[in-house]
Amino acid sequence: MAGSVTHMLDDTSAPSSGVHRPFGAVLTAMVTPFTADGALDVEAAQRLAVHLVENGNDGLVVSGTTGESPTTSDAEKDALLRAVLEAVGKRAHVVAGVGTNDTAHTVELAGQAAKAGAHGLLVVTPYYNKPPASSLVAHFTAVADATELPCMLYDIPGRTGVRIGTPVLQQLARHPRIVAVKDAVADLFAGSELMATTDLVFYSGDDALNLAWLAHGAGGVVSVVGHVAGRDYAEMVAAVDRGDLVAARAVHNRLIPAVRAIMSPSSQGAIRAKAALQMQGVLSQRTMRLPLLPASDAELAEIRQGLAASGLATGTTDADLATSDLATSDLATSDLTTSDLATSDLTTSDLATSDLATSDLTTTDHDAIDSRGTPA
Repeated sequence: MAGSVTHMLDDTSAPSSGVHRPFGAVLTAMVTPFTADGALDVEAAQRLAVHLVENGNDGLVVSGTTGESPTTSDAEKDALLRAVLEAVGKRAHVVAGVGTNDTAHTVELAGQAAKAGAHGLLVVTPYYNKPPASSLVAHFTAVADATELPCMLYDIPGRTGVRIGTPVLQQLARHPRIVAVKDAVADLFAGSELMATTDLVFYSGDDALNLAWLAHGAGGVVSVVGHVAGRDYAEMVAAVDRGDLVAARAVHNRLIPAVRAIMSPSSQGAIRAKAALQMQGVLSQRTMRLPLLPASDAELAEIRQGLAASGLATGTTDADLATSDLATSDLATSDLTTSDLATSDLTTSDLATSDLATSDLTTTDHDAIDSRGTPA
């Protein structure tokens, strides 16, 4: 079928390690660029996709929550996916985030992504309605049955309110198109058991644990910090593949300041990734759609310090990144059904994530979720 990974790209494996990688090794959950007035910036998205692929990424996730999927329409998701496929679809795996807490809508988005030519689907656990095990099996099976595309399930209980769990994943692993898991559970032992008892390929969904997951046998990473450290993560994967954990640990240690700065529990990865990209001159705007605000001057200073400490480019000075022209009050959101969202009570100070931290780096900042949004 058109859009299948096997038709578009060869599956990626590491000859020395024998690791099977159906979606590549280093994927970035790509931010969605907006213009200063909040409109989807398709041309900027294409430039960003090319930049990421030319800097260490062999895969991209489009319309994950790092891509602000809760506030983009289905039509915008389609336009964005088609634009990224046009830009890099022959060079990288392009995975479409389609997960919602409505199975019928998820199936509709899966069909839309397949028609556009996506190489795979990222499907998050239905959030807020907390389905029990049998319902999870039914939901994921319905989505996997809807197209011929391979599926990566996304387990992030800190955001969805329910963990997929080992028995359910073992059952779902029998489906021919459920081939991978993006893990933001931070349970290395459970993940090891699943890798030992199924053919599911694990992808780290937590930049703080990328090395740990790779060392335990994960196939790759789905990263937010990969926006600025794709080459570094490719180096880490290569080191693990050749059994050089000393070299892999050196990359991990070098990136600690950047991971801490971008994945700060006081903010969201999408906010800080956009700011870092603007700092580096990759994006001209760091515009967010409410309920997310663009990075403040104080956050810019933290990000710059973290990037510099990790030896990553910092580019533009903070003085050049004035926030005055990025006020979200100027962002038109009425066409995104966000006008009904009261944002005054959604400040980042209210988004307590301390109970989800891993060495103070929250696993959930990869993919923020509001009360109506779509994680992944």
